Amino acid sequence: MKIPLEVVFQLNSNIVRCIALHSTQGLSRGVPVEDTGSPIDIPIGNQLLGHIFNVFGNTIDSGEKVNIERRKSIYQLPPPLDKRVTKTEIFQTGIKVIDVLAPLEKGGKAGLFGGAGVGKTVLLTEMIHNMIGYYSGVSIFCGIGERCREGEELYRQMKAAGVMKDMIMVFSQMNEPPGCRFKVGHTALTMAEYFRDEERKDVLLLIDNIFRFIQAGMEVSGLMGLMPSRLGYQASLATELAQLEERITNTSSGAITSIQAVYVPADDLTDPSAVHTFSHLAASIVLSRKKSSEGLYPAVDPLKSNSKMINTSVVGEKHYIIAHEVKSTLSRYENLKGIIAMLGLDQLSLEDRHLVRRARQLERFLTQPFVATENFSGIKGKMVDLEDSLNGCERILNDEFKSYSEDTFYMIGKIDEVIK
Repeated sequence: MKIPLEVVFQLNSNIVRCIALHSTQGLSRGVPVEDTGSPIDIPIGNQLLGHIFNVFGNTIDSGEKVNIERRKSIYQLPPPLDKRVTKTEIFQTGIKVIDVLAPLEKGGKAGLFGGAGVGKTVLLTEMIHNMIGYYSGVSIFCGIGERCREGEELYRQMKAAGVMKDMIMVFSQMNEPPGCRFKVGHTALTMAEYFRDEERKDVLLLIDNIFRFIQAGMEVSGLMGLMPSRLGYQASLATELAQLEERITNTSSGAITSIQAVYVPADDLTDPSAVHTFSHLAASIVLSRKKSSEGLYPAVDPLKSNSKMINTSVVGEKHYIIAHEVKSTLSRYENLKGIIAMLGLDQLSLEDRHLVRRARQLERFLTQPFVATENFSGIKGKMVDLEDSLNGCERILNDEFKSYSEDTFYMIGKIDEVIK
């Protein structure tokens, strides 16, 4: 069996140091080495759609093998500045809490930050479902260090939803060598760039999980004998992340919009992996374990999540004012929680009690049933238009529903469902 190796350092004219991109079982001293004379290259073309690939562009699903002669290196430079488009546009997801409080940028990068088990993968899966309703482009799912169970479940869900024909999945599993996990993001990006630049299509690139890309780089750095930096991360963390992230952008031919799940070690947002990822993002969606434990799904923390799109010149004055009022109401409610816990709700002033009611109604209105969770929740998934989401928040802020119980706002779509 051939074991692909990628040269990292040339120590002298006779010795090179390489990363193994396959299991090295059976490798021994004296085995002949063949120089391919080129970096890793993968097939590109429309025939990629509907298949699952590994880091080398080989199919790993049960479908037919893809025979494409045209190949391209996975290492490409970002588009030059004069080829990029500066027009800013909202990318709707159909998820209320994201579209209202942390809207995504078309051709931009958004991060889903959260610890283990708070719903990053579920949220990504739901976005894939919802994109079909808004955009007719190509979706590429990149699983870095993914569990084989998650990949198989996602494949079945996408096939059942009938969207696999416009989708590509690229995986590097947890049991594969770190070099393989470190390169798979570049493979997915090369495929995305083909559809953006040559097919002139908008591409939705979902990456789960960008932390595992950083972690794989840390393992590779350690295996290469390089000196670690803060908390054991590789000294080249910022450069390696930038080489990947800067290729995700908007050009005159199309846009690559990326949504990236980011595992936060020990829920610490000051961890170097989270800090360096933040600097590349147009929107940061922070998932909260506290919200998850309260059953408020999606468990997005509205006060920690933010987007540079919340600007009157981009979203308009109405959206800006509503988003600001919602955050202000929830922030004031957060400050009152300590007093309520000690003295009870009845000890608050009348104005504060009204504020608490509005905040609790908003918290529950911003929950939403997902298509991705229908099987185990039993609630039909709903996709909500931005205008309907804004309308619902505005009517709650205007006290139109002060006589309604806060529970009637839980897990609904449009605000009119409260009345029904």
